[in-house]
Amino acid sequence: MHRFKPSLQFSKSNQHSKHRTIHFTARKHVTQQTHLENVGPMASLLKTRSIIRFKGPDTLKFLQGLLTNDVRRFGEALGEKTSALPIPNMASVSVPPMYAALLTPQGRFLYDMFLYRLPRADEKLDKTGSGPGSDPDPGDLELFADVDGSVLEELLETLKKFRLRSKVDIEDVAEDFSCWQRYGGSLPQKSSSAEEPEAAAVGWGGAIDRSGMSVAQGNDLGWQWYKDPRLDCLGFRGIFPSNTTPPLVEAGKETDEKNYLLWRLEKGVAEGSTEIPKGEAVPLEYNLAGLNAISFDKGCYVGQELIARTHHRGVIRKRLLPLKFLNDSREEVENRVAPGSDIIIAASGKKAGTVITVLGCRSLGLVRLDEAFKGSDTLTTQGEDVKVEAIRPEWWPAEWYQEHQQHSAVA
Repeated sequence: MHRFKPSLQFSKSNQHSKHRTIHFTARKHVTQQTHLENVGPMASLLKTRSIIRFKGPDTLKFLQGLLTNDVRRFGEALGEKTSALPIPNMASVSVPPMYAALLTPQGRFLYDMFLYRLPRADEKLDKTGSGPGSDPDPGDLELFADVDGSVLEELLETLKKFRLRSKVDIEDVAEDFSCWQRYGGSLPQKSSSAEEPEAAAVGWGGAIDRSGMSVAQGNDLGWQWYKDPRLDCLGFRGIFPSNTTPPLVEAGKETDEKNYLLWRLEKGVAEGSTEIPKGEAVPLEYNLAGLNAISFDKGCYVGQELIARTHHRGVIRKRLLPLKFLNDSREEVENRVAPGSDIIIAASGKKAGTVITVLGCRSLGLVRLDEAFKGSDTLTTQGEDVKVEAIRPEWWPAEWYQEHQQHSAVA
């Protein structure tokens, strides 16, 4: 595999359009990772995501009957402490975000979303710092969600169709808030806290400066970076006011969103209704269970029957995998394969899978597990003299690989 050598260029436009772009130049050196494993931390404004808000006394009940994950957690008593003392704009405890999906009645993927719960006023001090704040309407739970911006209007229409008489307001707040991702090989991936560890470490000596911590973490609404709810290796995620630069990000030094896409491709993680084909994708084949998007004990939701049946049967013959494209000399090739291309078994000419997303020489593909790991000369692309090499992600549960070996042996 070629090593990619980054060349950093900074634009000179206004603050909100400045992006650090990393250009990839192919070199004839073999390695197992791109340069992103050695660069960081990086932060990207995710322009492909939009923000919506749910508010009302029926918010949890409404979402609980729709989504694949158990949103009742947002209504439970908070248990994980993230600061010793409450301060005006930060709660003394933190509710981690949640990843979830909305399915068709037949159990096919429609939309994904990341849910965030804003700290309530009574979980923080008031503006004077003399006592807890007061919530004007404690019954009105407020949740925010970052969603695929390309299907925003369609998603809003679908949610409002399901709402019926539920007392929940659904609002597009994409103009007011933006989604960001913080990632890179140098970011800490293991932490006992749901929050960004760098923000928790602000201070001098052995003491923690809570005011400094507050400034590092968020703004007057208390927004902060959280560990990505899918995988630790994906870094940290958060939503912030659109007119500000998030904490721990130097103004004008954010990187292009394509770097985050490349980071996800290397980890084998799809996101949004384009990379996870809307109305077609089987969530378990796209590894949503391993990405903490599905609760198997929450009860009924739209599409739950197929998910439960497939999960308990335990047979998943195809999965989403990171792919590399190679020529006969084992060098990576770019711009030769398009999304939607068939992946073919070289020996028989039979179809083994489909290319889903492509960036340069990296890709995600849905591939039959009994053919995926037989070697780089086993698979090729339809109509192109390009070899396909499937990679087993490090985060995969061991049983996934064992299951595929057992099914292959039986076959």
